[in-house]
Amino acid sequence: MGTSLGVGNDPRYTPSTTFETFPFPEGLTPNIPAADYAADPRAITIAEAAAELNRLREAWLNPADLVVTQPEVVPGYPDRVLPRDEAAAKELKTRTLTNLYNQRPAWLAMAHARLDAAVAAAYGWPADLSDEEVLARLFALNQERTAKGPAG
Repeated sequence: MGTSLGVGNDPRYTPSTTFETFPFPEGLTPNIPAADYAADPRAITIAEAAAELNRLREAWLNPADLVVTQPEVVPGYPDRVLPRDEAAAKELKTRTLTNLYNQRPAWLAMAHARLDAAVAAAYGWPADLSDEEVLARLFALNQERTAKGPAG
């Protein structure tokens, strides 16, 4: 969701009507410092599932047999991930998130299912809800919280 800006109606992201109104699980909202819920089992489970999903995707995008890692010369920046050779560079060009999600291997589906289950549990919902039911519940929660106002 967003707005348009300028003569060409250029799309503009509007956080106040998108991200800021999202009904995060109670106690895990962005207005609370992460340190305040770092020990919350719900946050830990979500973080572990998200980290595993990221690790698996990164391993597929940049497998160790195709890349080398070189330290970045600028302090604070991540290391550079470079192709081992021309053949690796050619293969790496085909390893995009779009291609990965179009293939949707079992390990990716399982990692997403684990993350989905962790998030559902944070809301107190069953893990086997359909996408339509999840959207309906999120919409209802958003409407409920909007009706209560900022103090509610």
